Amino acid sequence: MKSYLDFEKPIAELDARIEELRKTADGSDLDIETEIAKLSDKSQAMLASSYSKLTPWQKTQVARHPLRPHFVDYVKLAFTDFVPLGGDRLYGEDSAIQGGFARLGDRRVMLIGHEKGNDTATRIKHNFGMAKPEGYRKAIRLMEMASRFGLPVVTLVDTAGAFPGIEAEERGQAEAIARSTEACLALGVPMVAAIVGEGGSGGAIAIAAANKVLMLEHSVYSVISPEGASSILWRTPEKAADAATAMKVTAQDLHELNVIDGIVAEPLGGAHRDPEATAAALARAIGRELDALRPLSSAALVRQREDRFLAIGSL
Repeated sequence: MKSYLDFEKPIAELDARIEELRKTADGSDLDIETEIAKLSDKSQAMLASSYSKLTPWQKTQVARHPLRPHFVDYVKLAFTDFVPLGGDRLYGEDSAIQGGFARLGDRRVMLIGHEKGNDTATRIKHNFGMAKPEGYRKAIRLMEMASRFGLPVVTLVDTAGAFPGIEAEERGQAEAIARSTEACLALGVPMVAAIVGEGGSGGAIAIAAANKVLMLEHSVYSVISPEGASSILWRTPEKAADAATAMKVTAQDLHELNVIDGIVAEPLGGAHRDPEATAAALARAIGRELDALRPLSSAALVRQREDRFLAIGSL
C-alpha cells in the first residue's frame, strides 16, 4: 500500500487516476493502455522533479515516512545469519535497540541499530526507536564483545532521540549515552555507522561515533528535532521548516561540512519505494568502508576516530 506525503499530493492524484484506468481496462482497449503509459511517464517525471529539489523539511518528512525500511528490514535484505543478542546484564531488555552477530557478504560483523516498528503493536514494543539506558548499555556490551572477538561493528541509526521519560532519567540516561559514545570512540575494531532515517540528538551519536559515518540520501541528522528547535527559538513548533533549514540537517549539508563521510543514493522517490534496492546499495557502501578500514591496527583505528571527530567544526 502506497502512502504519500503532503508535498506528493499531485503525484498521488495522478497515480489514483492511473489505478482507475487500470481497473476499467480489459486488456483489449489500446487507447486506455496508451493513456496509462503516458500518465505513468508523467508520474515518474513529477516524482523525479519533486525529489530533485526537496527542502530540508521535506527530507525530514521522507526520513520519517511510515513505510521507510527499518533495522529489521535491513537485517532481512542486506545481512545474513543474524543471531540476536539481548539484555544489558544490569537492568533488562530494551527493544528500541537491536543487535547481534551477522554476516555482510563474507564479512562477520556485530550489527547494532534502532528499531522503530512498522505498526501500532511493534511501535509500542520498540518504543518508537527511542532507547532507554538499558538499550545503550546493551549496545556497549555488544561493542565490547565485538572487540574481544575482533569483529567490526556496523550500526544503523534511526531514532528521533533517546527516550525522555522520567524512568529513563532515573536510571541514568545521560550517563548511559555518554558511556556508549565513549565505547564507540575506544573500539579497537573498525566501526561504520549509517544514518538510515532520523539521526536524532544523543540518542543517535551514542551508536554513531564511528570511523566512517554514512547517510542515506534522504535521511537527516541533527542535535535536536526541527520541531524542538522551533519551540526553543520561536516559542512555537510552527517554524519547524525554518529550523530544519537553519540546522543543516540533510545528508548533503552534512557531507559538505565534513560531519559525515559519504551519501548512499536512494531509489527515485525514497527508500520506502524500493527497500530491496536501498538495502543493496547500503550493503555495498558499508562493505567498501569496512574493507578500507581492515588494514588499520587497533591503535590506528582509535586515533583515526579521535582525529575525525576533533576535526568537525574546525576551520
